[in-house]
Amino acid sequence: MVDIAEVTAAPSPDLLTPDNCAVLFVDHQPQMFFAAASGDRTAVINATVGLAKAAKVFDVPTVLSTVAAESFSGPIMPQLAAVHPELKIIDRTTMNAWEDAAFVDAVKATGRKKLVIAGLWTEVCVVLPTLSALAQGYEVYVVTDASAGVSPQAHEHAIQRMVQADAIPVTWVQVLLELQRDWARTETYVPVTEVVKEHAGAYGLGVVYAQAVIGAHAAG
Repeated sequence: MVDIAEVTAAPSPDLLTPDNCAVLFVDHQPQMFFAAASGDRTAVINATVGLAKAAKVFDVPTVLSTVAAESFSGPIMPQLAAVHPELKIIDRTTMNAWEDAAFVDAVKATGRKKLVIAGLWTEVCVVLPTLSALAQGYEVYVVTDASAGVSPQAHEHAIQRMVQADAIPVTWVQVLLELQRDWARTETYVPVTEVVKEHAGAYGLGVVYAQAVIGAHAAG
């Protein structure tokens, strides 16, 4: 029951903020993309880079990880590495990133309890660390459009499995706008709209139109 006297204009603690989350990228590599048939690969690449730029704009701690980069899967996608050139990429032998001590240490070093994760494949390299992190008390947000599986069924069933374990499905634009949340936050207004224009498709074109017709400070 709502106590009207206690209602205030305040955000839910469940919302992502620049101060309460970290972003994890797992195995966005060529060999993994070759078999990622659950959706359009170009769209997944775009969403992944958009998510990385969102984290960069808000200075959200980010972890980059690969599996068997030199022996099988190839390097992390260069567009992703280019967004965070300062980060060391953690290469693993484990399919479950949460069984790699260096990866877990990097996550712990962020000090964040909310983990935003994307990766290839959804049914292996996203499910396994997600379930493992949830079991240890983390809150996990799975970026579904920056992830992909070997088939539509594999991707969707993996998402269902994670949701049943209390993971929260989100999209990259949702993460970006949840971090911004108020267009009066002028310090990130321009960087956010630049990410939108570059990676958010028709929404980005809408911003271009609004800024051209209404003015440079058109928002929303």
